[in-house]
Amino acid sequence: MSMTRLQECWQTMEPAENEREKGMKVTKMHGIGNDYFYFNEEPPVNVEKLAVLLSDRHRSLGSDGLIYICRSECADFRMRIFNADGSEAKMCGNGIRCVGKYVYDKGMTEKKVLQIETESGIKTLHLHIEDGKVKTVSVDMGKAAVGKELALEIEGRTYAVFPVSVGNPHVVIFTDEEGLALPEKIGSFIEHHPLFPDGVNVEFVHILSSSKICMRVWERGSGVTMACGTGACASVAASAACGYCAYGETVSVELDGGELEIAIDTDGNVQMSGPAEFAYEAEVRIIGNVYDESSL
Repeated sequence: MSMTRLQECWQTMEPAENEREKGMKVTKMHGIGNDYFYFNEEPPVNVEKLAVLLSDRHRSLGSDGLIYICRSECADFRMRIFNADGSEAKMCGNGIRCVGKYVYDKGMTEKKVLQIETESGIKTLHLHIEDGKVKTVSVDMGKAAVGKELALEIEGRTYAVFPVSVGNPHVVIFTDEEGLALPEKIGSFIEHHPLFPDGVNVEFVHILSSSKICMRVWERGSGVTMACGTGACASVAASAACGYCAYGETVSVELDGGELEIAIDTDGNVQMSGPAEFAYEAEVRIIGNVYDESSL
């Protein structure tokens, strides 16, 4: 499929004769800049290719991926996440907060405590309401498990990394302020390193104090993003394990898109709090001879 031709299909011009139109309603939301398109439906059969098409920031609408809010047999709702490269993610901390805001603000539930089924288990959300709308969301993220330090050789340099599981895989690299420029330089190399055959999320962390850290992220399947909720949790877990931060204390994590509040106890249980916002809603018209569900 020609991306140049795809770009044309977002224009508001009248379609050429004999072209079938297909409308698609999209809702853009973000948690401190980590942005996804949200759909209140089951993913279509072509969801992987659709994620690639819609997420392209230069030739299409642009996002970090797609999130589908589905029915669940064991929780209030189920969340499925598809990265910008079409791969399915197990969990997204910023995304799940937006799911809480979506279902409450749109009247799909009156609950202020929600159970959301994800590919990494059921997560509990506490919705904080202001003027009848969700302002912030606290999430019980489950346990974070910090592994032993590894040495990775990338581009002729050896980096000390700490593997962390928060329901999805991460590695945390502690660095100075200048090292916060590393995601663009080596993030892809680490994501695709042979030690991580399924890929990995990469966090670059600069310790500011015992209660505040600065973090930048290379997300598996999406590249550099403005924020990563599970990455913030992994970063605080690794920081506590290394003695930079205290267990049981709230740590502010400064990301490109804003700040998250993270706390981890001695058993590894992680709590995350942060905002969730609507960006826009629109109906996108996709010309039929460009977009064909059978060929995507």
